Amino acid sequence: MRFLHDTLPQRVHFASGEAAESLTAEIASLGARRVMVIAGAGEREIAERVTSGLPVVHRHDDVVMHVPVEVAERARTAAAAHDADVLVSIGGGSTTGLAKAVALTTGLPIVAVPTTYAGSEATPVWGLTEGSTKTTGTDRKVLPRAIVYDASLTLSLPAALSAASGLNAVAHCVDSLWAPRADPINQALAAEGVRALRTGLPMVVKEPDALPGREQALYGAYLSALAFASAGSGLHHKICHVLGGMFNLPHAATHAVVLPYVLAFNGTAAPEAEERLAEAFGTPTAREGLARLRERLDAPRSLGDLGMPSGGIASAAEAVVAAAPAGNPSPVTLPAITDLLRMAWEGAEPR
Repeated sequence: MRFLHDTLPQRVHFASGEAAESLTAEIASLGARRVMVIAGAGEREIAERVTSGLPVVHRHDDVVMHVPVEVAERARTAAAAHDADVLVSIGGGSTTGLAKAVALTTGLPIVAVPTTYAGSEATPVWGLTEGSTKTTGTDRKVLPRAIVYDASLTLSLPAALSAASGLNAVAHCVDSLWAPRADPINQALAAEGVRALRTGLPMVVKEPDALPGREQALYGAYLSALAFASAGSGLHHKICHVLGGMFNLPHAATHAVVLPYVLAFNGTAAPEAEERLAEAFGTPTAREGLARLRERLDAPRSLGDLGMPSGGIASAAEAVVAAAPAGNPSPVTLPAITDLLRMAWEGAEPR
């Protein structure tokens, strides 16, 4: 056995109902005195409640999916104008992504308070969209110094959105098993993440006002992000980044649709990963486990339903082939990716 594994420096507070206290303690430990809160309009009430005891100098709600560069520039300007010394992001992946865009150029520390299962809070990965192209990169400056996980803050996330967001987290786990830097540690994290998510997400859908399922899902989402941060971006995420940038598709739902097709594409060529996933799902095969979970969650079925034009398949396939990571278990060819995207657009049975 031989591998190289990076463990990222980050503190994690995990306690339901204690976001305000955990956040106050973290800001104090950083010695910060001028807090810029980044939270979209939908999270305004939550943000005001959990930051009421902090020295807030600016509340920024100009949050847009996929972080367009002009939105990032406005946030950077606001941070400079208010002389912020720490960023507190409260929301999903778009909110965390905007905080990362500010940190990328300013070096300001981030304390992330997630309200979805996006996982961006646990990775050093940033993304910016210009025109129809989404660019991603990795930089330790954008890794939040701390995460405050409070499952009670996810109670306002509707069951359908919880399911899509949770399947995004499952995608982090699956991609981590064959991504460029996959190793035994992140594979173990990914397997436990799948176990927690396949346990917690159906509970969230069945009892959306109960905390146990949401705690399991949040725990699984964190593990999925840890695995992804270490393993790197695999084929699934390259596909979703291309589709998101080109067609402005909803991020979590896109992951939920694409995942079974990538699993079918790579699974037979990576039997050890497939076996590990099957064990985590508690099913004879990984594909069966994912299919059962998607059925229980009533997951979105097709890219066409999400608004992707059928005429975009060819150009998207070319972009995916150009962006695909080296060493993918199955050969990434233009005909294969075109076929994969066409099936995903139609919502056909994965093969």
